[in-house]
Amino acid sequence: MSQEHGAVGASTHAARAQLELRADCGSCFGLCCVALHFTASAEFAANKPAGQPCANLRGDFRCGIHARLREEGYSGCTVFDCYGAGQKISQVTFGGRDWRGDPASARPMFEAFPVMRQLHELLWYLTEALDFPAAQPVRSALRQAIGATRELTRADAAALLAVDMAEVRGEVNALLLRASELARADVPGRRPNHRGADLIGAGLGGADLRGASLRGALLVAADLRRADLRRADVIGADFRDADLRGADLTGALFLTQAQLNAAKGDATTTLPEPFERPAHWS
Repeated sequence: MSQEHGAVGASTHAARAQLELRADCGSCFGLCCVALHFTASAEFAANKPAGQPCANLRGDFRCGIHARLREEGYSGCTVFDCYGAGQKISQVTFGGRDWRGDPASARPMFEAFPVMRQLHELLWYLTEALDFPAAQPVRSALRQAIGATRELTRADAAALLAVDMAEVRGEVNALLLRASELARADVPGRRPNHRGADLIGAGLGGADLRGASLRGALLVAADLRRADLRRADVIGADFRDADLRGADLTGALFLTQAQLNAAKGDATTTLPEPFERPAHWS
């Protein structure tokens, strides 16, 4: 896939590697299995309050049913991505002190984790936008935003909890939106705007969604078979159980592996590099 179609290029991967935006569970103290709240549903087999370890968390901070999460009723775990926030909190913010060995660190660690996760998610998207060839007009602003956000991730737990995430997200989202508009500006024809739309169960089979805005759209169980999603902006779109068989996602903007893991697809689904075809796809 070419860079001109919004591909995630080599420079994006290098930047993400430098910022350590990929989860390293071996360097984390199982924070996603402890800090977060789970509600019993089709995605989680049992209720789990925030701050309470999941019953499947082992003493070495690994998941005891990792290879069987879907079969055991924990499909929600398979679509979660901390963007490297877990190891950042564990090894940097708290200097390698774990919440079991140092119980006093537990509460601030669990409270800081969701904040760090949001900051890392913003860094993930900013580094991608920086690689859009058409984003030249906002490239300097993107670099500044990356620097400012990265600086926030270096703060201690107390400072992290004081971050106004609504303000930070608002500023970054405005910049990402502008980058998206620039990247989609030359897509021919009408570019549908479904930003934030409720498209749960929608029949969109074969739809021309090239360059569409699907930002934050609810596409749960939507029929997107054979849909053309080339260069569509899918940031924050909910693809849980969406049918992507035969769909073309070439150059989709801000697509994540977690979104694909949440959806349904098959060998005819066209995926951009470097995404992997989820194991549960037919």
